[in-house]
Amino acid sequence: MAEKIQFQSEGEQLESFLDELQREQQIKEIAGWETGFSHLSRALDGILPGLYLLIGPPACGKTSFVKQLLDQVARYNEVPGVFFSFAERKKELRIKTLARLSGIENKEIRRGSAYLLHWYGVPKAQHTELERLPPSWDKLKKSAEEAKTWLDIIYLIECGRDIDMRRIEDQIREVESIKGTDRVMVVIDDCQRLGNIEQKLTDRVAPVVDELQRAAMTLRIPILAICPDLREDRITLPQMWSDRAPSADVILVMEIDLERTKKLIEPNQALTLHIIKNRGGEKGKLAFEFVPAFSKFTEVAPASTTHV
Repeated sequence: MAEKIQFQSEGEQLESFLDELQREQQIKEIAGWETGFSHLSRALDGILPGLYLLIGPPACGKTSFVKQLLDQVARYNEVPGVFFSFAERKKELRIKTLARLSGIENKEIRRGSAYLLHWYGVPKAQHTELERLPPSWDKLKKSAEEAKTWLDIIYLIECGRDIDMRRIEDQIREVESIKGTDRVMVVIDDCQRLGNIEQKLTDRVAPVVDELQRAAMTLRIPILAICPDLREDRITLPQMWSDRAPSADVILVMEIDLERTKKLIEPNQALTLHIIKNRGGEKGKLAFEFVPAFSKFTEVAPASTTHV
Protein backbone atom coordinates (compact mmCIF):
# COMPACT_ATOMS: atom_id res chain seq x y z
CA MET A 1 0.00 0.00 0.00
CA ALA A 2 1.39 3.38 -0.97
CA GLU A 3 2.35 5.72 1.85
CA LYS A 4 -0.27 8.38 2.49
CA ILE A 5 0.88 11.89 1.55
CA GLN A 6 0.59 14.44 4.35
CA PHE A 7 -0.77 17.63 2.82
CA GLN A 8 -0.15 21.03 4.38
CA SER A 9 -1.48 24.35 3.17
CA GLU A 10 0.70 27.38 2.45
CA GLY A 11 -0.59 28.96 5.65
CA GLU A 12 0.36 25.91 7.74
CA GLN A 13 3.88 25.93 6.27
CA LEU A 14 4.33 29.70 6.49
CA GLU A 15 5.79 29.84 10.01
CA SER A 16 8.43 27.19 9.34
CA PHE A 17 9.38 28.93 6.08
CA LEU A 18 9.82 32.27 7.85
CA ASP A 19 11.99 30.53 10.46
CA GLU A 20 14.10 29.12 7.64
CA LEU A 21 14.59 32.58 6.14
CA GLN A 22 15.48 34.02 9.53
CA ARG A 23 18.16 31.36 10.08
CA GLU A 24 19.84 32.42 6.83
CA GLN A 25 22.16 35.06 8.25
CA GLN A 26 24.48 35.51 5.29
CA ILE A 27 23.77 38.55 3.13
CA LYS A 28 23.94 37.49 -0.51
CA GLU A 29 24.20 39.47 -3.70
CA ILE A 30 22.92 36.46 -5.62
CA ALA A 31 20.59 33.65 -4.62
CA GLY A 32 22.55 30.74 -6.11
CA TRP A 33 26.14 29.58 -6.43
CA GLU A 34 28.86 31.88 -7.70
CA THR A 35 29.94 31.05 -11.26
CA GLY A 36 33.33 32.76 -11.22
CA PHE A 37 32.08 35.07 -14.00
CA SER A 38 30.69 38.16 -12.27
CA HIS A 39 28.34 39.33 -15.04
CA LEU A 40 27.02 35.83 -15.61
CA SER A 41 26.43 35.32 -11.88
CA ARG A 42 24.42 38.53 -11.64
CA ALA A 43 22.40 37.81 -14.79
CA LEU A 44 21.50 34.28 -13.68
CA ASP A 45 21.17 35.22 -9.98
CA GLY A 46 23.72 32.46 -9.40
CA ILE A 47 23.44 28.76 -10.18
CA LEU A 48 20.23 27.28 -8.75
CA PRO A 49 18.58 23.85 -9.04
CA GLY A 50 17.12 23.32 -12.49
CA LEU A 51 18.16 22.60 -16.06
CA TYR A 52 20.60 24.91 -17.83
CA LEU A 53 20.92 24.26 -21.56
CA LEU A 54 23.93 25.53 -23.54
CA ILE A 55 23.61 25.54 -27.34
CA GLY A 56 26.32 26.47 -29.82
CA PRO A 57 27.95 25.55 -33.14
CA PRO A 58 30.61 22.82 -33.21
CA ALA A 59 34.17 23.81 -32.19
CA CYS A 60 33.24 27.17 -30.63
CA GLY A 61 34.60 26.23 -27.19
CA LYS A 62 31.45 24.95 -25.43
CA THR A 63 33.24 22.09 -23.65
CA SER A 64 36.07 24.35 -22.48
CA PHE A 65 33.54 26.88 -21.24
CA VAL A 66 31.50 24.44 -19.16
CA LYS A 67 34.61 22.71 -17.76
CA GLN A 68 35.88 26.09 -16.61
CA LEU A 69 32.45 26.96 -15.22
CA LEU A 70 32.19 23.66 -13.32
CA ASP A 71 35.70 24.11 -11.91
CA GLN A 72 34.86 27.62 -10.73
CA VAL A 73 31.56 26.59 -9.14
CA ALA A 74 33.33 23.80 -7.23
CA ARG A 75 36.15 26.11 -6.18
CA TYR A 76 34.15 29.16 -5.07
CA ASN A 77 31.22 27.32 -3.48
CA GLU A 78 32.93 24.16 -2.20
CA VAL A 79 30.36 21.91 -3.86
CA PRO A 80 31.12 18.69 -5.74
CA GLY A 81 30.90 18.66 -9.52
CA VAL A 82 30.28 15.75 -11.90
CA PHE A 83 31.16 15.99 -15.61
CA PHE A 84 29.59 13.37 -17.89
CA SER A 85 31.40 13.34 -21.23
CA PHE A 86 30.21 11.67 -24.42
CA ALA A 87 32.73 13.58 -26.55
CA GLU A 88 36.12 13.93 -24.82
CA ARG A 89 38.30 11.62 -22.78
CA LYS A 90 39.10 12.43 -19.16
CA LYS A 91 42.71 13.05 -20.13
CA GLU A 92 41.75 15.86 -22.52
CA LEU A 93 39.46 17.48 -19.95
CA ARG A 94 42.27 17.39 -17.40
CA ILE A 95 44.67 18.96 -19.86
CA LYS A 96 42.19 21.80 -20.49
CA THR A 97 42.01 22.49 -16.76
CA LEU A 98 45.76 22.46 -16.26
CA ALA A 99 46.41 24.66 -19.29
CA ARG A 100 43.98 27.25 -17.97
CA LEU A 101 45.42 27.17 -14.45
CA SER A 102 49.11 27.14 -15.36
CA GLY A 103 49.23 29.30 -18.48
CA ILE A 104 51.02 26.48 -20.32
CA GLU A 105 49.56 25.62 -23.71
CA ASN A 106 47.49 22.49 -24.20
CA LYS A 107 49.88 21.17 -26.83
CA GLU A 108 52.89 21.49 -24.50
CA ILE A 109 51.10 19.60 -21.74
CA ARG A 110 49.96 16.97 -24.21
CA ARG A 111 53.54 16.37 -25.37
CA GLY A 112 54.56 15.61 -21.81
CA SER A 113 51.37 13.86 -20.81
CA ALA A 114 53.14 10.75 -19.55
CA TYR A 115 54.81 12.84 -16.87
CA LEU A 116 51.63 14.83 -16.31
CA LEU A 117 49.64 11.69 -15.56
CA HIS A 118 52.23 10.59 -13.00
CA TRP A 119 50.89 13.12 -10.49
CA TYR A 120 47.46 13.98 -11.79
CA GLY A 121 45.33 11.23 -10.37
CA VAL A 122 46.12 8.21 -12.58
CA PRO A 123 48.66 5.38 -12.49
CA LYS A 124 52.30 6.38 -12.32
CA ALA A 125 54.40 6.59 -15.45
CA GLN A 126 57.96 5.32 -15.56
CA HIS A 127 60.65 7.98 -15.96
CA THR A 128 64.38 7.76 -15.60
CA GLU A 129 65.42 11.24 -16.79
CA LEU A 130 63.10 13.65 -14.98
CA GLU A 131 65.91 16.22 -14.85
CA ARG A 132 65.48 16.67 -18.62
CA LEU A 133 61.94 18.02 -18.24
CA PRO A 134 61.58 21.74 -18.97
CA PRO A 135 61.17 24.27 -16.10
CA SER A 136 57.57 24.86 -17.14
CA TRP A 137 56.69 21.51 -15.58
CA ASP A 138 57.44 22.92 -12.14
CA LYS A 139 54.91 25.64 -12.85
CA LEU A 140 52.40 23.07 -14.05
CA LYS A 141 52.86 20.87 -11.01
CA LYS A 142 52.54 23.81 -8.64
CA SER A 143 49.29 24.91 -10.31
CA ALA A 144 47.85 21.42 -9.96
CA GLU A 145 48.88 21.14 -6.31
CA GLU A 146 47.28 24.50 -5.53
CA ALA A 147 44.04 23.34 -7.15
CA LYS A 148 43.98 19.91 -5.52
CA THR A 149 41.51 20.95 -2.80
CA TRP A 150 38.72 21.59 -5.27
CA LEU A 151 39.91 19.03 -7.82
CA ASP A 152 39.23 16.48 -5.09
CA ILE A 153 35.50 17.21 -5.35
CA ILE A 154 35.23 17.01 -9.16
CA TYR A 155 34.47 13.73 -10.92
CA LEU A 156 34.95 13.05 -14.64
CA ILE A 157 32.90 10.22 -16.13
CA GLU A 158 33.36 8.95 -19.69
CA CYS A 159 30.04 7.83 -21.15
CA GLY A 160 29.65 4.87 -23.46
CA ARG A 161 26.80 4.09 -25.79
CA ASP A 162 24.99 2.08 -23.12
CA ILE A 163 24.59 4.92 -20.61
CA ASP A 164 21.11 6.31 -20.04
CA MET A 165 19.40 8.73 -17.66
CA ARG A 166 18.81 6.05 -15.03
CA ARG A 167 22.54 5.24 -14.86
CA ILE A 168 23.43 8.93 -14.82
CA GLU A 169 21.08 9.53 -11.89
CA ASP A 170 22.53 6.51 -10.06
CA GLN A 171 26.07 7.85 -10.51
CA ILE A 172 25.04 11.31 -9.29
CA ARG A 173 23.55 9.75 -6.15
CA GLU A 174 26.75 7.75 -5.67
CA VAL A 175 28.83 10.93 -5.72
CA GLU A 176 26.38 12.53 -3.28
CA SER A 177 26.82 9.52 -0.99
CA ILE A 178 30.63 9.58 -1.24
CA LYS A 179 30.77 13.29 -0.42
CA GLY A 180 27.94 13.24 2.09
CA THR A 181 26.01 16.05 0.44
CA ASP A 182 23.07 16.61 -1.85
CA ARG A 183 24.60 19.87 -3.10
CA VAL A 184 26.12 18.82 -6.42
CA MET A 185 26.49 20.45 -9.83
CA VAL A 186 26.31 18.25 -12.90
CA VAL A 187 27.47 18.82 -16.48
CA ILE A 188 26.43 16.58 -19.38
CA ASP A 189 28.36 17.17 -22.60
CA ASP A 190 26.73 16.25 -25.92
CA CYS A 191 23.47 15.53 -24.09
CA GLN A 192 21.62 14.72 -27.32
CA ARG A 193 23.36 11.34 -27.27
CA LEU A 194 21.02 10.33 -24.45
CA GLY A 195 18.13 10.34 -26.92
CA ASN A 196 16.61 7.60 -29.03
CA ILE A 197 19.32 6.31 -31.37
CA GLU A 198 16.70 5.74 -34.06
CA GLN A 199 16.08 9.50 -34.24
CA LYS A 200 18.28 12.07 -35.94
CA LEU A 201 20.48 13.95 -33.49
CA THR A 202 18.62 17.19 -34.23
CA ASP A 203 15.29 15.55 -33.28
CA ARG A 204 16.48 14.26 -29.93
CA VAL A 205 16.84 17.60 -28.16
CA ALA A 206 13.28 18.19 -26.91
CA PRO A 207 12.69 14.75 -25.33
CA VAL A 208 16.18 14.69 -23.81
CA VAL A 209 15.64 18.16 -22.33
CA ASP A 210 12.36 16.98 -20.79
CA GLU A 211 14.16 14.06 -19.12
CA LEU A 212 17.03 16.21 -17.88
CA GLN A 213 14.68 18.82 -16.43
CA ARG A 214 12.78 16.09 -14.60
CA ALA A 215 16.06 14.72 -13.20
CA ALA A 216 17.21 18.18 -12.09
CA MET A 217 13.99 18.77 -10.17
CA THR A 218 13.87 15.23 -8.72
CA LEU A 219 17.45 15.49 -7.46
CA ARG A 220 17.08 19.20 -6.65
CA ILE A 221 20.39 20.05 -8.30
CA PRO A 222 21.59 22.20 -11.20
CA ILE A 223 22.28 20.27 -14.39
CA LEU A 224 24.10 22.04 -17.23
CA ALA A 225 23.58 20.21 -20.51
CA ILE A 226 25.50 20.98 -23.70
CA CYS A 227 23.99 20.45 -27.11
CA PRO A 228 25.68 21.33 -30.42
CA ASP A 229 23.70 23.33 -32.95
CA LEU A 230 23.76 20.85 -35.82
CA ARG A 231 21.24 22.60 -38.04
CA GLU A 232 22.45 23.31 -41.56
CA ASP A 233 20.76 26.72 -41.50
CA ARG A 234 21.87 28.76 -38.48
CA ILE A 235 20.64 32.09 -39.82
CA THR A 236 17.59 32.04 -37.53
CA LEU A 237 17.78 33.99 -34.27
CA PRO A 238 19.03 32.31 -31.06
CA GLN A 239 15.58 32.90 -29.52
CA MET A 240 14.17 30.04 -31.59
CA TRP A 241 15.60 27.62 -29.01
CA SER A 242 12.96 28.73 -26.50
CA ASP A 243 10.40 26.89 -28.62
CA ARG A 244 12.62 23.88 -29.36
CA ALA A 245 13.52 23.25 -25.69
CA PRO A 246 10.62 24.66 -23.64
CA SER A 247 11.33 22.54 -20.54
CA ALA A 248 14.73 24.09 -19.79
CA ASP A 249 14.86 26.59 -16.93
CA VAL A 250 17.70 28.54 -18.52
CA ILE A 251 18.76 28.53 -22.18
CA LEU A 252 22.15 29.91 -23.20
CA VAL A 253 23.16 30.17 -26.85
CA MET A 254 26.86 30.66 -27.69
CA GLU A 255 27.68 32.48 -30.90
CA ILE A 256 30.97 33.57 -32.49
CA ASP A 257 31.19 37.35 -32.84
CA LEU A 258 32.97 37.73 -36.17
CA GLU A 259 33.51 41.47 -35.92
CA ARG A 260 35.13 41.34 -32.49
CA THR A 261 37.11 38.24 -33.45
CA LYS A 262 38.80 40.20 -36.28
CA LYS A 263 40.42 42.41 -33.60
CA LEU A 264 41.96 39.44 -31.78
CA ILE A 265 45.07 37.43 -32.50
CA GLU A 266 44.20 34.26 -34.43
CA PRO A 267 43.00 31.67 -33.34
CA ASN A 268 41.53 33.50 -30.35
CA GLN A 269 37.79 34.07 -30.60
CA ALA A 270 35.26 36.62 -29.39
CA LEU A 271 31.98 35.04 -28.36
CA THR A 272 28.56 36.26 -27.35
CA LEU A 273 26.53 34.29 -24.83
CA HIS A 274 22.81 34.92 -25.39
CA ILE A 275 20.62 34.37 -22.33
CA ILE A 276 17.37 33.76 -24.17
CA LYS A 277 15.42 32.14 -21.33
CA ASN A 278 15.97 32.63 -17.62
CA ARG A 279 13.32 31.83 -15.05
CA GLY A 280 15.47 33.19 -12.24
CA GLY A 281 16.82 36.48 -13.55
CA GLU A 282 17.77 38.46 -16.62
CA LYS A 283 17.80 37.92 -20.35
CA GLY A 284 20.33 39.52 -22.65
CA LYS A 285 23.85 39.08 -24.01
CA LEU A 286 27.24 38.63 -22.35
CA ALA A 287 30.58 39.03 -24.08
CA PHE A 288 33.50 36.60 -23.68
CA GLU A 289 36.92 36.06 -25.20
CA PHE A 290 38.22 32.52 -25.70
CA VAL A 291 41.88 31.54 -25.97
CA PRO A 292 41.92 27.94 -27.31
CA ALA A 293 45.62 27.39 -26.53
CA PHE A 294 44.85 27.65 -22.81
CA SER A 295 41.18 26.53 -22.93
CA LYS A 296 40.39 29.77 -21.12
CA PHE A 297 37.37 32.04 -21.22
CA THR A 298 37.50 35.63 -20.00
CA GLU A 299 34.38 37.65 -19.41
CA VAL A 300 34.30 41.20 -20.74
CA ALA A 301 31.67 43.89 -20.21
CA PRO A 302 28.12 42.62 -20.78
CA ALA A 303 26.65 43.60 -24.12
CA SER A 304 23.17 44.04 -22.62
CA THR A 305 20.79 42.48 -20.11
CA THR A 306 17.15 43.04 -19.30
CA HIS A 307 15.15 41.98 -16.25
CA VAL A 308 12.36 39.46 -16.70
